[in-house]
Amino acid sequence: MTLIFRKPLPKVEHPEMPADVVIVGGGPAGMACALRLSQLIDDHNARHPEALLSKENIYVLEKAREAGQHCLSGALLDPRSMKELLPGFESEAPLDAVVNKDAVYFLTRTGHYQLPITPPPLRDHGDYVISINRFVKWLAGKVEAAGITIFTGFAGSELLYEGDRVTGVRTDDKGVDKQNQPKSNFEPGYDIKAKVVVLAEGSRGSLTKQLIQKFDLMKDRNPQTYGVGVKELWEVPSGRIQAGEVIYTMGYPLTTKEYGGAWIYGSKDNIVSLGFVTGLDCWRQDDPLRRQGASLWRMVVAAATRGRWMDGHRRLRRLPEFRAPERNSSCDQERHAGGRDGIRSAGEFRLVSGNSRQVPAPCRNQLDSR
Repeated sequence: MTLIFRKPLPKVEHPEMPADVVIVGGGPAGMACALRLSQLIDDHNARHPEALLSKENIYVLEKAREAGQHCLSGALLDPRSMKELLPGFESEAPLDAVVNKDAVYFLTRTGHYQLPITPPPLRDHGDYVISINRFVKWLAGKVEAAGITIFTGFAGSELLYEGDRVTGVRTDDKGVDKQNQPKSNFEPGYDIKAKVVVLAEGSRGSLTKQLIQKFDLMKDRNPQTYGVGVKELWEVPSGRIQAGEVIYTMGYPLTTKEYGGAWIYGSKDNIVSLGFVTGLDCWRQDDPLRRQGASLWRMVVAAATRGRWMDGHRRLRRLPEFRAPERNSSCDQERHAGGRDGIRSAGEFRLVSGNSRQVPAPCRNQLDSR
């Protein structure tokens, strides 16, 4: 079978759309970025009524047909970042359970051993078990209520440049067949010309890869490493896993030559989020839950950045545009978590325009000290 990789069609005129800021990616980081930007504009307008700023030309591009559709499975939410972004969010956000019990197990082929203490990075008391899908949908509602436009069903296909400056994003063409040829319902993508582009694409974004290649950003840097795994939702018999119970595992089926582990998050209504992630060295499959009377609800294969520092000087790699996690490698691999870092870093960055070549590290030291 011949694989056809979709590329923008040549000699096609693309309509232009002006923008002040375009955020590529409508996950937790992208939504938090849009919401924080709206708050900054509101604060500026309140202090300077003679020089009002508009939110009309701020856009979030999300490739899914609706917000949250590509954000799958359960997750843990460390509430500190959300408390800063939206004080009192607990009263209205879709939170399934408060973590009240956690444990860490070392697994062997024939048994398991509970660690006598839970290592500090894996202590999650006070965090929330959430559906990342429903949480992002809720965030999207907040973003739209704040006056920022979310374009769903639009993926960024390539970045636009003027010399060494990023000037915008081209969205994907519609109505293209499997051979990358236009069909009768073909519609060209838009050239969104923006003063600021924020990339919040996820663990291996296509636009970020273009940017890295164009500016040779991997030169003299350690290669990015990735983890791959499976995230599943199971309905288990009542009493097996309590709502708010969190379990982490290490060891089997991995050997001493691989790294990784698993997690179990107890949610409401006997639903359990089960995940296993490892480096790309190894990926095996086992299905012990089905033998215990559980039934599989959903499964998704996921990728994540592993390794939080991209060079030997303990500082984040710089890009000509701001990048939100996990694409800026701030995924906390000790905790198997990137959501809090994504929300916080996207919510506290300093905006820079496309002609800037140095982007401030987004609160990395603050996050590490907590």
